[in-house]
Amino acid sequence: MFNQLKNDDSILKNLRADCENCFGLCCVALPFAKSADFAFDKDGGTPCSNLQSDYRCGIHENLRAKGYRGCTVYECFGAGQKVSQVTYDGNDWRDNPASAKEMFDVFPIMQQLHEMLCYLNEALNLEDAQPLHRELQAAFEDTEYLTKQSPQSIMDLNVPAHRTIVNDLLLRTSELVRAKVSFKKKKNQKKQNKIGRGSDLICAKLRGADLRGVNLRGALLIASDLREADMRVTDLIGADFRDADLSGADLTGCFFITQAQINSAKGDMKTKLPLSLSIPAHWR
Repeated sequence: MFNQLKNDDSILKNLRADCENCFGLCCVALPFAKSADFAFDKDGGTPCSNLQSDYRCGIHENLRAKGYRGCTVYECFGAGQKVSQVTYDGNDWRDNPASAKEMFDVFPIMQQLHEMLCYLNEALNLEDAQPLHRELQAAFEDTEYLTKQSPQSIMDLNVPAHRTIVNDLLLRTSELVRAKVSFKKKKNQKKQNKIGRGSDLICAKLRGADLRGVNLRGALLIASDLREADMRVTDLIGADFRDADLSGADLTGCFFITQAQINSAKGDMKTKLPLSLSIPAHWR
């Protein structure tokens, strides 16, 4: 059963943003503050001034140049089209203003559920996680079921409680996958021991570091120097790569990393990424 689930291309399609079938929800529902990532302040529920009548972004090709870097590193994991076309059956907020606020409240919850689906689906594709496939499949199906509920039911969900269940499975998956990496004795073992889950590595000098098999989930890698670093078979869920330099780094085989994380970093054509990810345009 799980083989049928994990090999279904339609699942991958549904877990990627399809802006053509979304009512520009990320451009309306979410707030942002004027900063290095956004050109001005915007309240949640207020349409971005760049959102056009057809729900397309008027400066999509020039977001970074126009001061909207934050938009280029956001990922809804397909929640936008799910809310637009499934939860609200294609009825947009402009033509149905009475449901607008509710739709905007549902969207970020759906985004969290779809993010969990994305990680669970990836876990189901990891052969080393075979012992957990049955549990992972059950969690995937339970989460998918939640995404198909009514707007009110979705808003009433205890998302943190469900995330705890999913996170436990993902942690166990991570341990199984990383266990295959044989660690060699490092010259500076004391320094290496400080690198792990949730580490504060802001501006850290990690050029050429051997990070194979390390658990870097939730690590703060903002503006860190990761040039030529070996990050194979590394757990990168939730790692903050904003302005980190990944030039020449090897990330093949790393897992639980998203395109949005890569988009927030710096890199070059020598950076090796998992096949599921693409080199960002600003790296070229």
